[in-house]
Amino acid sequence: MEQRSSDHTVSAFGEELRDLGDMIVRMGGLAEAQLASSLQALSRRDSDLAAKVVTADAKVDEMEREVDACVVRLIALRQPVADDLRNAVGALKIAADIERIGDYAANVAKRVLVLNQLPLVRPVAGVPSMGRIVQELINDVLDAYVERDVRKAIDVWQRDEEVDELHTSLFRELVTDMMEDPRNITACTHLMFIAKNIERIGDHATNIAETIHFLVQGTPLRGQRPKGADQDYSLPPGGTDAPAPAKDATE
Repeated sequence: MEQRSSDHTVSAFGEELRDLGDMIVRMGGLAEAQLASSLQALSRRDSDLAAKVVTADAKVDEMEREVDACVVRLIALRQPVADDLRNAVGALKIAADIERIGDYAANVAKRVLVLNQLPLVRPVAGVPSMGRIVQELINDVLDAYVERDVRKAIDVWQRDEEVDELHTSLFRELVTDMMEDPRNITACTHLMFIAKNIERIGDHATNIAETIHFLVQGTPLRGQRPKGADQDYSLPPGGTDAPAPAKDATE
């Protein structure tokens, strides 16, 4: 009888961990959809869709609270160790990164609402292209989490460099446009913040990849995180008078 009770406890705990994993995947899927909608709102100048993204961010926040409560309950009642403890703590870390992804997607949507009141500027087409690459990173890292696929997680980790390089290229393009026509400064500044928010989403996808490596291997991902020329914001020749973007208060 005691053995049966023990088996039932182990089975119930396994089911609770699976439910926790499902919550993470649903939360990640929602955050990814938020980014997709923000990018669509940007491309189509769709203010209604952008407003829906801003409103829906509260759902991502709510799901993070649910994950937090689930993990606290699991640790308090089950006192997990080894792999089980890493799964529980890893879920907390991943949920926090996904919540930030949702926040940045909402920030993009807020900027879109302002941009839609301004004349269209040329580099707007490059931002969704960068955003689609980041979407792929989110999708792939969520797959890596479900499959506990370390190779796929490392691939996401390495591809963040591509996002950084695109971000730097967009920055320079936007600065050039502002120098050529000061009337573009307001719109281009908002696009800079949008591009930075998307770049930060890529960073959080990379964080998740690192957590997956720890979940599966039990050790941190070694080596310096691949970074592109993201910090090299050198201006084009003759660009010393171009305005530097202020730090976004949402970062």
